[in-house]
This record gives sequence, structure tokens and C-alpha cells, in this order.
Amino acid sequence: MTGPVETRRDRVLAALTALGGALLLALLLGRGALRDAGFNSHGALADAFLHGRLWVEHCPEIDCALFEGRRYIIFPPLPALLLTPFIALFGFPGFKGFVLLGLCLSALSLFTWSRIFRALGLGRTEALWLLAALAFASPLYQVTLRSDGVWFFSQTVGFLMMSLSVWAVIGRASLPLAGLFVGLAFLCRQMAIFYPLFLLVLALPRGRPLFADSTAVVKSALLAALPVAAALAVYCAYNAARFGSPFETGYAFIHNPGQEDSFIWRRITEGGLFSRDYLLFNTLYLFLQGTHFEFGGPRLTDLVGFDKAGTAILVASPWLLLAFYARLDRVFAAGAATIAVIAGLTLLYHSNGAEQIATQRYVLDWLPILIVLMVRGERPPAFAALPLLVTWGVTANLAVVTLLSVYRL
Repeated sequence: MTGPVETRRDRVLAALTALGGALLLALLLGRGALRDAGFNSHGALADAFLHGRLWVEHCPEIDCALFEGRRYIIFPPLPALLLTPFIALFGFPGFKGFVLLGLCLSALSLFTWSRIFRALGLGRTEALWLLAALAFASPLYQVTLRSDGVWFFSQTVGFLMMSLSVWAVIGRASLPLAGLFVGLAFLCRQMAIFYPLFLLVLALPRGRPLFADSTAVVKSALLAALPVAAALAVYCAYNAARFGSPFETGYAFIHNPGQEDSFIWRRITEGGLFSRDYLLFNTLYLFLQGTHFEFGGPRLTDLVGFDKAGTAILVASPWLLLAFYARLDRVFAAGAATIAVIAGLTLLYHSNGAEQIATQRYVLDWLPILIVLMVRGERPPAFAALPLLVTWGVTANLAVVTLLSVYRL
């Protein structure tokens, strides 16, 4: 039972979290209203689509490909397609609502997770704490805050689609619908292609043997595979139309003038997109690197910068430590395997997220799976620490974002 002292403590923590969340939301709204320059590359691609082109006349950001004299946005096309009504109405770069639109998408993600938590039988209090954690103490906040950038906007859209794929299985028991959302997620973030294994096992009723009623399982899996295959076909056709090969995404033709001295440029040109040379750096930043401010001046008393490679996920979002108590069964095995594949590939990637603040944003590619594993079944006594862990994540995030805003770093 929860005693009166514990209840008072939780109320204090809830008040701190609510205040921190309100201030973080205000900062996000302020950025969206005052600092969105409207130069998101997805907007340029949406404008190109509206003019019947696959290439852009100018590259608003870095990471554009130069191929046969034309510039291309290298990223999958769904976020740009989502933007076409807004670009058609306001023009490019006339539309300056990327951050506010990202906020709307993230709000839809939170609503989706509220339905998932209800379907999983979570109590109202636990669900509210987890929603606060997801909103203000996870990578979702930081990518929403930076949705005026092409990389971050892609992740707000992709996370919504991945979350909807999980909801389709848990809330609607529909594997084909989940396949549709996986296909849409893939057209934002390629790592979503690994989700079907987890979703298929998650869809099987608990206690039923893995291969029982195999005909129904195979039929449902095949129906789910159709939209995923269609998304793959669309992406391959899109690549072939741009670069002459269905498997060329444009990364081989990245052209970033003025970036030749950056470590990312050196990694791509000297080590390639994927290399084991990046493993130590990416692993330490994913799990161990703390929040790191940089000081300068003769006495090292001037705050001059912040480590843009980010902060370890277990430091910035300590509530995820509760996943240690996940129920061990075949769903856990499928989820852990899927996470291992996605995270393993990103640990070998040339960038760990690069321009990110107080988080590791690539975690969003597998965070929906981890949350499901964490909250399935009965929660152990350790979950009593959830309010404290969430409050720490929210207040630390607020402190970092406030300092960066004040010092304009």
C-alpha cells in the first residue's frame, strides 16, 4: 500500500513535473512561433513535387545529393508528401509552421500511446506519468523542438507511424493495419522495416503455441506484408527515378560545400557510412556520456557551448531503466532482437544523431518497442520509482533547454 508520506512525495513530484512540462511546452511554442525560419528541406521537396520535379533548385540545409548536375533531398519522401498541402497554400519558404506542425504530430503520438496504455490495462496514474515521460523526458521532445530541421521532422512523422503500428496490434488486433503503418514509417525512417517480426509475435495470443493455427497466422502475415512490400516498391522506384538504381538512396552523392573540415565529412569520405570505427564513440554516447557543457575564457568560467553529440539515453531518460524488469517471454525475445538489430546498425553508423541536445534521437527508432516491453503485464515494486525518474528527466531537460536558450548556444 502507498502510505501518506509516499503520497505527499508523489504529489510534490507531480507538481514539479507539471511545472517543468508547462515551461518546456512554452519554450516549444515560442520556438515555433518566433524562430521557425521555414527552410526545412522537406518543404523544398514538397515544393518540387508540386512542380512535377524530384529534384530541388536549391539545398536549404546540408545532406543534399548532387547527381548529374541536379540537387536531391536524400531522405525518404513521406514527410514531404505530408507537407504538400501546406506548401501549396503558403509556398516555400513561405510556410513557417514546421515546429508547430511537429508539435501536432507529437501530440497525436501521445494520444496514440494513451490508447495503447489503456489497452494494456495501465492505471490512469501510471499512464499519465509515462505520457509525461514520453512528452518531456524522451528524444521525442527534442526532435519536436527542432522540427524546422529535415532530420527531426522526419522523426516526428516516423515515430507517429511506428506508434500507430503498435496501436494497430494492441488496440485493434489488426496485423494488416499494422503493416500499413510500418510501410508508412519506412517511408520516413528506413529502420522501421525491422518492426514486422516484433509485431507478428506481439499479435499472437498469449499462451497459444507459436505455430498453432498456422494458416490464420500466415494469412494475416501475408496481408500485413502487402503494404510493407508496396512501400518498398515505392521507395525503390523513387530511388531509380532519381539515381538510376533502386538501391541507391543518394548518400553516395552527398555534396556539402563548406563542410569538408567537419568530422562527419571525414567519416563519410574516409570511413564510409557504416564502420566499426564508429562503434566506441556511438556506444559511449548512447549509454554513458553525461550532459556536457563547454566552458571557455581565461578562467574557464564562460559558458561557450554544449556537446551536440548528445547525452546518454539512461542519463537523459532514466525512467527507461525500468525496462530491466520487463516480462521475459517470446514477445520480449522478439522485441529485444528487433531492438538489437536496429540499435546495432546505428552504432556502426557514421553519425549518432550529431546535432542533438540532451538526448540520443536515434533511440526513437526502437523506443515504441521498448516501452511496450516495459509495461506489459504486472508492474513490479520497482515501478514505485517511476515518478522520481520521470521528474528528474523532465527537470534536467528543462535546465538544459533553458540554459541553451538564455545563452543562445
